[in-house]
Amino acid sequence: MEFSQLRIFQAVAEEGSITRAAERLHRVPSNLSTRLKQMEEQLGVELFVRERQRLQLSPAGKVLLDYSTRLLALHDEAHGAVQGGQPAGDFVLGSMYSTGAVHLPKLLARYHKAYPQVNLQVQSAPSGELVEGLITGRLDAAFVDGPVTLASLDGVALCEERLVLICEADHPPVRGPQDVAGRAVFTFRRSCAYRTRLEAWFSHERVAMGRAIEIESYQGMLACVIAGSGVALMSESMLDSLPGKDSVSVHPLIGPFATATTWLMWRKGMLGANLNAWIDLQQEGKAEVQQDARAIA
Repeated sequence: MEFSQLRIFQAVAEEGSITRAAERLHRVPSNLSTRLKQMEEQLGVELFVRERQRLQLSPAGKVLLDYSTRLLALHDEAHGAVQGGQPAGDFVLGSMYSTGAVHLPKLLARYHKAYPQVNLQVQSAPSGELVEGLITGRLDAAFVDGPVTLASLDGVALCEERLVLICEADHPPVRGPQDVAGRAVFTFRRSCAYRTRLEAWFSHERVAMGRAIEIESYQGMLACVIAGSGVALMSESMLDSLPGKDSVSVHPLIGPFATATTWLMWRKGMLGANLNAWIDLQQEGKAEVQQDARAIA
């Protein structure tokens, strides 16, 4: 088997679709179908079964996915080693939606300028899915709500976020979950760490949270809250970046729910040249922000 075949197999296994895998790899679906068929003929087994318009891994496919993840990780590590420790090749970075919108643009620009030979890709998703991506090897590193206390992961803090609940403009002060009991809550899907924090905020005061309505963008959440349809939780920095922020009332949470820390996480033992270069730029950026803050003070 060739490494290019393994990358195609891994992409199809993770996406569950040849079409979506082709989009991810910037190839035509027919090419992926041909390469997968060749792999199955070489191995003498079926790697996928089709269920409800989605490709599912066969038992043999599940075994191969585990090996391919480790083989591709070793391949990338070897590639970096023979490059003399210089950043190069693919670097897949995961990010929460808010971090990607607020904190990453400047870092991405600096990284691209410093290391143009790195093929940096950013994939946005809720924290839970990003952690899964780290564990399976789909992501090289990811910005998540942390720290994540898994023995297989390492990390470094990026920033602390202040969490706020937003309501319609004329909503009275919110001192606790009882003040919004029964209201609809606009949020991401269950793998979102901020959703988990909001559920814990209600649970801590033994107040039933209203119906959760899943929306896949902060812009959509804000629009629904402006219309008076319910409430939403987001970081203050995310809210400040959105047009229409002045059309809602803002209510900071208190106690253990007031803040959240965003961490850059990665698998232990996988701190290669690409990731090391990113961490160095990230730490430099933090130092510059702290210096500016001291100068203003």
